[in-house]
Amino acid sequence: MNSLPNRGEFLGHPKGLFLLFGTEMWERFGYYGMRAILVLYLVAQVQNGGFGWTNADALSLYGTFTMAVYLTPLFGGWLADNVLGQRKAIIIGGILMAAGHFIMGIPHSVVAGQEENVFYIGLTLLCIGNGLFKPNISTMVGDLYEEGDKRRDGAFTIFYMGINLGGALGPIVAGYVASEINWQAGFVAAGVGMVISVVMQMLLSKKYLGDIGVVPSAKLSQQQSESGTKEPLTKIEKDRIRVIFTMSVFSIIFWMGFEQAGGLMNLFANDYTNRVLMGFEIPASWFQSLNSIFIIIFAPIVAMIWLKLDKREPNSPVKFAIGLVFLALGFLTMMFALMTESAAPGGTLQISMMWLVLFYLFHTLGELCLSPIGLSMVSKLAPLRLASLLMGIWFLCTAVANKIAGFVGSFIGEGQEAMNNAMGIFIGLGATALISALAMYLLSNKLVDWMHGAEGDNEPHTQAHYLEKELEVSGERQ
Repeated sequence: MNSLPNRGEFLGHPKGLFLLFGTEMWERFGYYGMRAILVLYLVAQVQNGGFGWTNADALSLYGTFTMAVYLTPLFGGWLADNVLGQRKAIIIGGILMAAGHFIMGIPHSVVAGQEENVFYIGLTLLCIGNGLFKPNISTMVGDLYEEGDKRRDGAFTIFYMGINLGGALGPIVAGYVASEINWQAGFVAAGVGMVISVVMQMLLSKKYLGDIGVVPSAKLSQQQSESGTKEPLTKIEKDRIRVIFTMSVFSIIFWMGFEQAGGLMNLFANDYTNRVLMGFEIPASWFQSLNSIFIIIFAPIVAMIWLKLDKREPNSPVKFAIGLVFLALGFLTMMFALMTESAAPGGTLQISMMWLVLFYLFHTLGELCLSPIGLSMVSKLAPLRLASLLMGIWFLCTAVANKIAGFVGSFIGEGQEAMNNAMGIFIGLGATALISALAMYLLSNKLVDWMHGAEGDNEPHTQAHYLEKELEVSGERQ
């Protein structure tokens, strides 16, 4: 068993929690800073330091990259559990991600003729490093507390606030550096955040985390498993697995629309949005911070709403349906924007940035209704011996959604034609979300029956419990 370090407390929690808070915050700073400028860099003209790719090619690569971000943790989690241990996996992953950022930040003049090959090397290192880092740091938070410690819920709340703080700051800093200096400097700025994350772990983990995460968890659990026999799945377990599969498939619809944020909507903000405010032109990448900012603001509010509803609180499938409705409202907002805004003097439509703010607000509210239910649902319904596998399937569906998102966004086209194409994409995604919401609502009673009491009143109805759920899964998705 891991021995818990005794290094005192801060705000009623072990100081190790705040080390993990900072480690994850700076890693998310780097990742979201890089993601915010990735597509913009790819489509920028060569003379402006970019690659001059078409929107379709850039969004296709973006979809492949974000798909890999959700696939590699399946391998990285296994490697940490069985070979490396969580601590080593986090440090190795962080070093690889930092290297990826800095390689992407190498000036084109230094690697003339090999720019794209070097770029792909950097992107590959980011994917591999993310696979080692992402699935392991979150689990270490829970290891800081003894079984039954009531502070655990609050710990996850603090930890995931760090995720969203990093997610909010990264696009602002990296986006500003990229717009004021060049794209490569933006990637380097993201890499600096990753370096801070790794250095914090290397210098402080022994002191504040003790031996947590040092020994691979498979070796620790081996001592606790006396019997190797496997019982067949019961009918209740099979029904609950059906619920997980059904809701995982519906989650693909949500993330397919939601993940237009870093691709299609990033281009939309850059090319078709009036971003001038009081004489200052807001970088397009800054809009990528809105989701994290809105999570910090609205997660406690949504948590309190569920708490106030008490017994009238919607069940999990109905919350899924509500999340899909908010997704549709986001695309409806963009449809209104295209229909009501007039063209700029040059003939190209320039919509008000407030439409984008509303778009991200609706999608964040949808995320807070749907995303926290996902991992909570898997953890409640999955048979213990299949929990990791079924959690992997949930993330696999998210990976598929990211690839589809890139494919759908790639139909945007170029120039003025993109406006007509955008309207079609918004209508298609919005209609798909509404139809899926209706289907989920109609299936909700049957799905609850298949849960066999998991939606009962025996769950802890505390504000900390709800707030932890709201922030935990949004952090896991990120």
